[in-house]
Amino acid sequence: MGAIKTVKTLRMVNQKEGFDCPGCAWPDPEHRTTFEFCENGAKAVADEAMKAKVTPDYLAHHTVQELAEMSDHQLNSLGRISHPVYLPANASRYESISWTGAFEKIASALNACASPDNAVFYTSGRTSNEAAFLYQAFVRAFGTNNLPDCSNMCHESSGKGLGQTIGIGKGTVSLDDFNHADVILVIGQNPGTNHPRMLTALRDAKKRGARIIHVNPLPEAGLARFKHPQDYMKGDLRTTKLADLHLPVRIGGDAALMKGLIKLQLDAGALDHDFIQDKTEGFETMANSVKNVSWDAILRDSGLSMHDISVAGRMVAESKATIACWAMGLTQHRNGVAVIQEVVNLLLMNGHVGRKGAGFCPVRGHSNVQGDRTVGIWEAPSEPFLDRMESGLGFEIPRRHGYDVVHAIDAMAKGEVDVFFCMGGNFLSATPDTDLTAKAIQNIGLTVQVSTKLNRSHLITGKEALILPCLGRTEKDVQSTGEQFVSVENSMGQVHRSQGGLPPASPDLRSEPWIVAHLAAATLGDHHLNWLDLVSDYDNIRSLMERSLAGFDDYNERVRLPSGFALPNPPKDSQSFATPSGRAHFTDHPLPDVQVDSGHYVMMTLRSHDQYNTTIYGLNDRYRGVHGHRRVVFMNAEDMVERGWKSRQKVNITSHFNGEERHSNDWLLVPYEIPRGNLAAYFPEANSLVPLHSTASISNTPTSKWIVCTLHDASSMASEEE
Repeated sequence: MGAIKTVKTLRMVNQKEGFDCPGCAWPDPEHRTTFEFCENGAKAVADEAMKAKVTPDYLAHHTVQELAEMSDHQLNSLGRISHPVYLPANASRYESISWTGAFEKIASALNACASPDNAVFYTSGRTSNEAAFLYQAFVRAFGTNNLPDCSNMCHESSGKGLGQTIGIGKGTVSLDDFNHADVILVIGQNPGTNHPRMLTALRDAKKRGARIIHVNPLPEAGLARFKHPQDYMKGDLRTTKLADLHLPVRIGGDAALMKGLIKLQLDAGALDHDFIQDKTEGFETMANSVKNVSWDAILRDSGLSMHDISVAGRMVAESKATIACWAMGLTQHRNGVAVIQEVVNLLLMNGHVGRKGAGFCPVRGHSNVQGDRTVGIWEAPSEPFLDRMESGLGFEIPRRHGYDVVHAIDAMAKGEVDVFFCMGGNFLSATPDTDLTAKAIQNIGLTVQVSTKLNRSHLITGKEALILPCLGRTEKDVQSTGEQFVSVENSMGQVHRSQGGLPPASPDLRSEPWIVAHLAAATLGDHHLNWLDLVSDYDNIRSLMERSLAGFDDYNERVRLPSGFALPNPPKDSQSFATPSGRAHFTDHPLPDVQVDSGHYVMMTLRSHDQYNTTIYGLNDRYRGVHGHRRVVFMNAEDMVERGWKSRQKVNITSHFNGEERHSNDWLLVPYEIPRGNLAAYFPEANSLVPLHSTASISNTPTSKWIVCTLHDASSMASEEE
């Protein structure tokens, strides 16, 4: 970024008068430091504000094929896209196009669709509340609910699991609750890399006496030993061991562990009988079912010892306030919804919801993925939601549910999608079954990407393609009435403002709300909403949101408060539950089948320390001791010895699902502390091995944490082929 821009930018990250870090959705503390960001947040900001540019001239001198031969890391390093560009049918290079020309092409393609349902509108969790709300209003005015988003691939299981049991698809804790917790469960999550500022909350909780249980197949450095960087400035050189107990559960064994912990609570009588009787239903059925699950099955499926489960069970039984945190380690399984509901069962038993220091905490990744869903980015909205939205917008909106990500790819593969519009993100790299998805995208007539940087989705396109460059979170957004700000919702339901302070990377960049408004005006013509007036002053958008969304009363006033405002959360606020019965639900689920055939392994995908979602900052993962490579497979050392394999041996991977095979070659083995029979590899490189139709029941989330595969020595296979 350069020295001056670096200092100016980093002083504004996550400040009350600054901008929200795009790196994650962890909430900001009330009392913030001068440097309220983590290493990965600094990388995300520097990456967005870098000086390098991808200009029309650069694209004119490089074919799409030449760009496709670059790595994701190289593409990202080229810099910010400076101008709208267009890839004509059968052309090999992108060419410059005006904003007006771009909107004319999109509007023409949309209006030529035989049905509005032949268009799909994807959203990344980076998008602000204002942009996302305007976007979904346009899409519904166009006539479809085809609004897949990144939630479909990550926390959809959380939303479905919590919505069915406690009546809201969000967490029920605030940041302050961590200061009052006795026990914090961190399940299927690596906060040291994915949400580093969470480690500060865990450290402070630990200092106040909380005990932390880490449930994860791999040990993670951040929970083993943590040192807050700013403590060095105070002369404090001590480190903190955060996790009191690490439970190295087998991949897919979390449900068995939860059954074991529930059995131990029943045996210990660790029950809040009044809460169970007054606030819940289904307890007896759940309890009787768990009693019939054998300890042999629990120990076999979880891969844990009776001693370790008993130690964790005693901690939970003694706790007066327990928080359960989780991420994709739970959600991206076939039983993702069910295992989250087992966590709900565990906490409901002792009334750990709506109590200070207790509750559910699904930890979101994208900075505003939760806010996008709140304001309407939802392919399957409820009738009450649509009723309120329709009343606020003032026009009839479609009721038929649209495509989620998996169903959208299916429709593309069948040739049923004519226009695919992406509001941010890197759809191709983020989705499962990469090769199949790439072929499906190439069936589309027109693909459009609203982006800041080049990525793989710009190079595998429909017959025609457009890239529309947008402002980043760090940059000033000036409309006809002056400078604007946007708002976001963090993981804990707090809505607050975000306003960049840097000059735009190029004078040809436009804000996401501006892009949506001009697209709507070009596509819909005369309409009940005056889209361009709405975007001239974002207060106009927020006033419309206030009329259209529950919980957004006095939006313009409250969002200007120093820390914003909290959205209503009935379970947290009053131990009330918006379920059909008005009670929280205990649920009963059988143990999932986690056995695989002999010679097969279960692999999960994960992030390296030097990446943010599909954006690769570098080729190192220093927390795991990997340097210079990303095509690595973490494998138990005993499994390697059994196969006669050595560290850095090259292998090929084949994934298996319903008789189908997917192949990916040239991976390096890395011995690691991971349960036997389990493997781990980085995404997006391993996404090609995730079968499109291997998804979680109910949520339809791809099972990126459950990939059944076999490994083959690459050198011996090459010899056989020769």
